Amino acid sequence: MAEAPQDFDLPEAVAASKRRWSLSIVWAIPIVAALAGGWLAFKAISEQGPTITITFKTAEGLEAGKTKIKYKNVDVGEVKQIALSRDASEVVVTAEVVKGATPYLVEDTRFWVVRPRIGAGGVSGLGTLFSGGYIGADIGKSSQARRKFTGLEVPPVFTSDVPGRQFVLRGHDLGSVGIGDTVFFRRVQVGQVTAAELDKDGNGVTVRIFVNAPYDQYVTTNTRFWHASGIDLSLDAGGFKVHTESLAAIILGGIAFQTPPGIAVSAPAEADAVFTLFSDRAQAMRLPDTTVKSWAVVFDESLRGLEPGSPVDFRGVLLGEVKEIGVQYNPIGKQIQMRVEVLIFRDRLISRMKMMAPEAKDPKAFVDTLVVHGLRAQLRTGNLLTGQLYVAMDFFPTAKPAAIDWTKEPPELPTMPGGLQELQASVTGLARKLQKIPFEQIGADVHQVLQSADKLVNRLDAEVAPEARATLAEARKTLGTAERTLNRDAPLQVDARQALREISRAAQALRALSDYLERHPEALIRGKREQKP
Repeated sequence: MAEAPQDFDLPEAVAASKRRWSLSIVWAIPIVAALAGGWLAFKAISEQGPTITITFKTAEGLEAGKTKIKYKNVDVGEVKQIALSRDASEVVVTAEVVKGATPYLVEDTRFWVVRPRIGAGGVSGLGTLFSGGYIGADIGKSSQARRKFTGLEVPPVFTSDVPGRQFVLRGHDLGSVGIGDTVFFRRVQVGQVTAAELDKDGNGVTVRIFVNAPYDQYVTTNTRFWHASGIDLSLDAGGFKVHTESLAAIILGGIAFQTPPGIAVSAPAEADAVFTLFSDRAQAMRLPDTTVKSWAVVFDESLRGLEPGSPVDFRGVLLGEVKEIGVQYNPIGKQIQMRVEVLIFRDRLISRMKMMAPEAKDPKAFVDTLVVHGLRAQLRTGNLLTGQLYVAMDFFPTAKPAAIDWTKEPPELPTMPGGLQELQASVTGLARKLQKIPFEQIGADVHQVLQSADKLVNRLDAEVAPEARATLAEARKTLGTAERTLNRDAPLQVDARQALREISRAAQALRALSDYLERHPEALIRGKREQKP
């Protein structure tokens, strides 16, 4: 049988009201951490500087995450990534700079790798041997922003904050000048060479220099620049000359500048002004010639020793220089002649003339007058050691008459053979005269004369010599007799001495008589008185 259900005391369910959600203290920690992380992330993003790329030829000395970018030895950035360019010809360095450096990332800002270097300008970067290399920076002055840069392969010679000015020089060749070489002013080091490159047309070079302040004020519009590299030795028609700037210039080279003496000092030149770079000081110091006239002179002799730049001289006054040397064919004489084109600086002669000739007002008439009176061009030796020649202008009264053909351009001046050529002609004429002398006939005649002389000597020895020996024997005997006669003990000598003594006594008696008569002249009449006792 089923048992009946029993009654138990069951708890009565009580309905409770819904509780509101509350934040547990456990959640405070992650919330604070999230807020701090967000703040740090916001701060990192807000303080993060711009990212730039710098292109170098090589990544030597660079390391991502370690290499710093420094300006005035202050860290302004860090290298984040190093990768090759698409064509693998360069290295692209991605770097992050500090936010405060953003205004300095402009068009002319420069970057380079600082590592130990030894060059003409000296030794640099030795500190990186222990600390490692870094990227140096030089802040530009441009207002145009930039984020991609091409790094310099060598450190710049000067930074943008160095006072001074940069100038541009254009010359025929670079010589021994290199980047970092010294610029001299009156043998004082005042600047350096910053760049050197070949012109696009290949006809010259362009050199950039930087002159430090306050020396840049001495670079004026009339300043001349020249190569001061090594030792300037010249042995030419002017003699032997030696010129150098300093010992550093002898070893490393350099450039010098100065304003020529006698020229008024003008205003300082503007920055990046262009000047001519001369090959030496003598060429740079030449005064400018305003009136230049080209003339041609033709010679029938060798021009060895004459070169472009050789002087044209008139009795010690430098009138010009040789411009060009060439040859021409003379159809009249059927020969090749040497043609020299010279530049005559008319002002150099006119400035030295105390009294101007009336004909000088008409240059052509003046030159015609000079030529009629014997003005000619002649080659002369300026230096016997080197054989250097120069063109001399002088008067030759005995020269053949000549005239200038003014229809030619340039007009041709008449010439005279050089002194060496005249000497060669004289030697040649003397040689021809010597060839006409019959040396063989003269030799035969001389031989015959010598044979006759030999016969005469033999005859003298056979006939005259015995007689001469006998004569000499008799002369020897005569001399012996004379010697015996003149001997001190010879009778003749003894008798002669006795006779001389008697003569001396007689002279003394006569002297005593004359003295007595002078005292007693009456003795001639009365006779000598007897002396009383």
